[in-house]
Amino acid sequence: MVDTTPLTRAVDHFADRLRAAPQSRLQRGAAAEALGLARELARRAQALEEPGVEPREMPDAGMFAAADQITVAGHDLAVVIPGDADVDDAVRVVEEAQKRAGV
Repeated sequence: MVDTTPLTRAVDHFADRLRAAPQSRLQRGAAAEALGLARELARRAQALEEPGVEPREMPDAGMFAAADQITVAGHDLAVVIPGDADVDDAVRVVEEAQKRAGV
């Protein structure tokens, strides 16, 4: 059984930081970075759940929904992720996106 705790913690931490960020920070790119991350996490989850099927793109629900979108996508990925190395890679992707977002 794969321990996905590091992934869900990283996603939850980033989401909490986004929720606490001022609107100006979200407008300066943090929300866009979060949406990009949510789309990547959702793409990975869909590829594992439906191999060979073109992944659907997560819609832009607005800057105030970005934290919820990464939470949903990250937790969806955690349910289907196959191995520890995949968890480590996903955590790295989340942490890098959080650094770029500046939150």
